[in-house]
Amino acid sequence: MDLVKLKTLATKKLRKGMPLLQKEDLLKDADFPQAWVTFSDERGNFVGQGYLGQQNKGIGWLVSLQEEQLNQAFFEGLFNKAKARRQAFFNNQETTAFRLFNGEGDGLGGLTIDWYDNYAVFSWYNEVILQKKAEIVAAFQAVYPEVLGASEKIRYKSQLPESQWLYGTQPNEPLIVKENAVNYAVYLNEGLMTGIFLDQKEVRNQLVEGLAVGQEVLNLFSYTGAFSVAAAMGGAASTTSVDLAKRSRQKTEEQFAVNQLSLENQKIIVMDVFEYYKYAKRKNLSYDLIILDPPSFARNKKKTFSVAKNYGELVTDALSILKENGRIIASTNAANLSLERFQGLVEAAFEAAGVNYQKEQVFRLPVDFQTLASFSEGNYLKVLFYKIKK
Repeated sequence: MDLVKLKTLATKKLRKGMPLLQKEDLLKDADFPQAWVTFSDERGNFVGQGYLGQQNKGIGWLVSLQEEQLNQAFFEGLFNKAKARRQAFFNNQETTAFRLFNGEGDGLGGLTIDWYDNYAVFSWYNEVILQKKAEIVAAFQAVYPEVLGASEKIRYKSQLPESQWLYGTQPNEPLIVKENAVNYAVYLNEGLMTGIFLDQKEVRNQLVEGLAVGQEVLNLFSYTGAFSVAAAMGGAASTTSVDLAKRSRQKTEEQFAVNQLSLENQKIIVMDVFEYYKYAKRKNLSYDLIILDPPSFARNKKKTFSVAKNYGELVTDALSILKENGRIIASTNAANLSLERFQGLVEAAFEAAGVNYQKEQVFRLPVDFQTLASFSEGNYLKVLFYKIKK
């Protein structure tokens, strides 16, 4: 493997448990190999092993602080440890979809693997990790012989298909998985998305367990309506799901159908969220519970949305159609936004609107999304529950 020298501060950072490499960490950063490498300090002393490659964040990952072979046996060791950490999920018959392997949190940045009722979905985040694909997949199959088949997603710019079948048999779709005893229809080889974001399981469980009882719920940026279904299963009086994507209507209807829920009290609206705010005001519509879970960045013909710039606006408009003593669930998966900064954005909007608010709960990534205490950016999910008194 190539030898890459690191600056002194970068060496200290890696030894303290920070696994992500930045270009400025390299002693000579003009050109770096797109390869698996050995890292050393400025004097050439061994620091660790990992790889460098173009990706959405950073330029590579530390994988081991030991001098060892990064081969199939090494990856089997990682998968065995990850599997042992998740035994409670395997033993829970009410939840059959969860994360098996969470990148750097389980020891290998650039790869995640999800479990969907005896099927797996691999996500690769750069082309260099694919150099070890054969060993990684063989290691996975050795540790998980019970997996019937797997698909793979390419989550970086590439000429490869963004989704394809990797090995084994393909399920009849939709594949019905359970989460907190609620059914969800998923598609393992239909683009980058499967139909449910598994990192929100604990938030949805709050809705299932009674937070939504008797409430009129508005779910914005609703995707396939998973929050709405959880709220309806938890006794919501009605749900309204709003998303700009045309396919969201069919996908959301399907999620209600696989739970034998009537659409009588469930509205599904294909519309830009900010346009829906205007519509709701014109129609004097108001809600007891509003869920705000936008993408980190989105663009349509009229508007560009980013969490850092526009989340406050999203909250302000939500307040205008929130009932007295209502609740707002504010969520983001923006990794570059700290919990403190995100909370500041939300509460600044409350204060500007002159409402009284009480923060009730905070959710981060669930335990199957293993994270490192030394790498806060890896714990990207931030969900805040607020009770509002106008």
